[in-house]
Amino acid sequence: MSLQERAKAAAKNIEGKVEEAVGNVTGDTGKQTEGKAKQVEAHVRNAAEDLKDKAKDVADAVKDKAKEARDAIK
Repeated sequence: MSLQERAKAAAKNIEGKVEEAVGNVTGDTGKQTEGKAKQVEAHVRNAAEDLKDKAKDVADAVKDKAKEARDAIK
């Protein structure tokens, strides 16, 4: 898990919420849409980090099982 990537995603989410709120107050649908898009981008970034974490967990588990199998053969 990259804390830096998680922080970037959080910042993008906040930026999107602010932009959407400004659009709501001013009636600017373009700003609303841009704000929502930034929030979606933040969610995608978080999902990508979650996927990386899961892949690392699986790789670690496979490595551990391979070591156990190797040790059992000895």
